[in-house]
Parts: sequence; structure tokens; C-alpha cells
Amino acid sequence: MQTQGPLKGVKIVEFVGLGPAPFAAMLLSDMGADVIRIDRPGAFGTGAADVLARGRRSVALNLKDEGDQEKCQALVSKADILLEGYRPGVMERLGFGPDDMLKLNPALVYGRMTGWGQFGPLAHAAGHDINYISLSGALGAIGTEQTPVAPLNLVGDFGGGALYLAMGVLAALHHARASGQGQVVDAAIVDGSASLMASQYQLMALGLWKPDRASNLLDGAAHFYAIYECADGRHISLGPLEPEFYALFCEKAGIDAQALPADWSGKNWEQGKAEFEALFKQRARDEWCELLEGTDACFAPVLTYEEAHAHPHMVERGTFQTVEGVVQPAPAPRFSATPSAIQRAAGQPGADTQEVLRDWGVEP
Repeated sequence: MQTQGPLKGVKIVEFVGLGPAPFAAMLLSDMGADVIRIDRPGAFGTGAADVLARGRRSVALNLKDEGDQEKCQALVSKADILLEGYRPGVMERLGFGPDDMLKLNPALVYGRMTGWGQFGPLAHAAGHDINYISLSGALGAIGTEQTPVAPLNLVGDFGGGALYLAMGVLAALHHARASGQGQVVDAAIVDGSASLMASQYQLMALGLWKPDRASNLLDGAAHFYAIYECADGRHISLGPLEPEFYALFCEKAGIDAQALPADWSGKNWEQGKAEFEALFKQRARDEWCELLEGTDACFAPVLTYEEAHAHPHMVERGTFQTVEGVVQPAPAPRFSATPSAIQRAAGQPGADTQEVLRDWGVEP
């Protein structure tokens, strides 16, 4: 299999799970790693529509069968990284826990993705993204004054989970290549989503952040950092935090900046919100775009999925790609010397078993 990207030559075994672990594996594959997925024989797949499975080949192995267990162990023995996203104890019961795999491959980086973590009173309880970010305090800080609002599963599964798993296994790989010593990376969404709130903890320590939702500079309370509805029912986002940017916005929008200053203390926020709500409802969203987009007013339209694909900025950057008819985000971040790429569309589970065993030097 031909790959490209800064991780070309890195071998990863992914035990197929849900959500954040596959997304982490997708990112590593986009960067050029040779990631193989261990699927159950007979598993159902959706082909190219399975965006989170893109870029990887699939091996069908029954981990309760002795022969397939040996094949899987042989693959792990040749891998740099192992990724799994099961509840604590599942991999141990299958015979593929970290103690056994690190004996087999002492330099192996063993990446574990869970919501609650590998230990703690809730470690063995079921849960999903919304529960994990509830416990970390992230969900309680997002939403309106009346109620928290679920931020899709971006803050937990993907921001606080998959990205920390990917960063963690790459850091551990760097250590393993320098020392020959592998280790376990315990990536828990409760930890990662709490870590994402470091900026809010800093502001609280400085006395600049209130614990009440929708009462702070960056949570929608300030009139100059908020979302507004336009005359056509569509929305825009506004964020001129700096005085010079706020002055520019006011100039273009025909507002007296001195009469309604962008005071960070909160004194003018309620009045400002009411005036800005009335202001933005005077024109359609695209009219506001014509006036403000591309200036230093810190303005952008709130786009739908389809609109985002077609926006000139996103088109020029190639932020979205179409692979076998499926529109999806392109690899990120970008590398100047070793550019990433979507290595291939997802195939059917088990379709690459013989090819992978041959390429990895495992007897079929």
C-alpha cells in the first residue's frame, strides 16, 4: 500500500470501535501511517460513506479463535502503535491487554480510548459524550442562561477524546523510538474535555470569568461576541474583541462606538445585545456579508454544511474533498514537506485480510 504524509512507515493496529478511537486512527492514517483495522468476520460496512474508517485496510479476525488470535498477535508484534476504544477489561479478557502485548512487543505504544478512563468509580459504567462532558464541567458552561446546550459531540468524543489520544500516542512513539520502551496511553474524555477548559480556569483565577452560564465575554453574553439573526432568518457571528476591530465594525455598521463601547466589564452588554439584535434584523445575511465579510470587523456568516462546502475561502483551501462521491473534510493540519492525504476510501470489513497479512509478513 502506497501512503504519503509525515507518519509514512509507522504501523498501527486498530481494534475497531466507535467514535473517538476511529477518528484518531483516521487522523493518523491521513498523516501517512499504515493503519489496519481488526474487524469481526461478517461485520457490516458502508464503504466510502464510512468517513471515519477512511484510509485504512481491514482484516477480519475472530479473536476467540486460536488461529486468528495468533495472526493478530503477529500483527501487533510488528506494530508501532495499538489503538482500542473498549470498556476497561475487555481487551484483557480477549487476551490482548497491555501487559500481554508489551511482553510481545516491548516498544509498543498501547493507546486506550474511554470516556471515564481506565480507573475511578465510574470506569466500568456505560456512557456517551454528553455524559462525559457533563462530569468535566464543559457542558455546564455551554448554552443559554436557561439551559446547557449539547455542542454536538465535538467537545467530548473528538476534541477531548480523539485528539488527545492521537497526540498522546505520537508523544509515546517519540519516547519509544528513543528508548525502546513502550507504554500505555490512557486517553479519557473526562480528562481531555477538562483540559480543553484551561483558558476558562485561567480567566477564573484572574477574576475575569463568572461560573454562571451565558454571563461571560466568550459565552454569548457580550454584545460584541455573539450570534445574531438577520432579516431572512439566517445568522451571522460577530467577534470584534479588540478596540480597533470594534471601532471598524461600528463605523461600517453606522453605530456610534462611543455611545455603545465594547466594555469587557459587562456594563453595556444587555443594552448592546438589544441594539445589535435590532440592527442585524434590518438586513439579510448576505447583505451583511457584502458589507463586512473580509474586513477586520471579525465577522462571518453562520453557514450550513452545504454552504460551507461552496464558500470561496473553503474552496480555495480545499478544506473539503469528495472521495468516491462522498463529501468529507480534508486532512488537517497541513505539512509543507510531507503533505497528508486521504489514502483511500473505506472498504468493506475484512476485504484486505490476505493483502495485509502478506504485506506485514504474517503467514496466512
